Amino acid sequence: MAVKRTVIIVNPRSSGGAAGKRWTALADTIGRVLPFDEAITTAPGHATELARQALRDGADRVIALGGDGTINETVNGFFDEQGNALPEAANAHFGVIPFGTGGDFRRTLGLPQDVAGAAKVIANGITKRCDVGRLTYTLPNGGTATRMFINIASFGVSGEVDRIVNKSSKRLGRMSFFVATARATMTYKNKRVSMVFDGNTSAPVEATISTVAIANGRYFGGAMHVAPNAEIDDGKFDVVCMGDFGFGDMVMSGRRLYQGSHLTMDKVTSRRATSVRAEAIDGAAVELDLDGENVGRLPATFDMVASAVNLLVPGAA
Repeated sequence: MAVKRTVIIVNPRSSGGAAGKRWTALADTIGRVLPFDEAITTAPGHATELARQALRDGADRVIALGGDGTINETVNGFFDEQGNALPEAANAHFGVIPFGTGGDFRRTLGLPQDVAGAAKVIANGITKRCDVGRLTYTLPNGGTATRMFINIASFGVSGEVDRIVNKSSKRLGRMSFFVATARATMTYKNKRVSMVFDGNTSAPVEATISTVAIANGRYFGGAMHVAPNAEIDDGKFDVVCMGDFGFGDMVMSGRRLYQGSHLTMDKVTSRRATSVRAEAIDGAAVELDLDGENVGRLPATFDMVASAVNLLVPGAA
């Protein structure tokens, strides 16, 4: 049997720069488990380019080592800029070695937190077909773009949280997201939006929202269990709408969001859909969050691409 070629895409800035500082030791740890080639990112978006090149060069497995942003960029490399799957990606596998601040997608997969344990998941080669979301959105300059997401995209106060977190050093780890959420919620003015689900334009839903999460995975924002019923292989998004929440609501009920027990709250609604079209009402600027990155604003369309990627997951060897 031919040895599978594994390319690990490393973001040296992950975890406040710890990935870069510790890479020699991390590479030694991984190398004891499986042979691999490394590809080091040098700028935002570079992981996507490196993943595409690795696939075109015949890599069997393309692995993201970093946080949720690195995972997002790497999975985008399995698609072109219009969101179409690369032919070379059809039989390739995507995997994750978590090394970031939030670790949200890791939680959904149940991946080990230690590098050696995550590398063993790659070596074991257990896969499942994983859904991926396609987001077509409005850029800050008014143009449009398309990005894929494997975990969660959202809009509302979450976009402002991204801005605060990514300007920080993230030295507080998960607490960086908690602090940023508190800061953003204190001053954020909730927005009116209109949403169309599964193309049903005859029944748009208008709501005042704090945040709406379009969830493939279950966690975002540094361990918030926002979509506890989401599955990465069921062909549908879980759409969780946090309604007219204010700072007082977060203080009183924020724990429920981390526990995943918030879906029964009066200001929370949840539904399942394969597509969502969202627009701001009255010209409000509603910002987007894409796996922890503020990429633009509404209007935007979220489409489910079912069984899009061969994902390496924990399981018996």
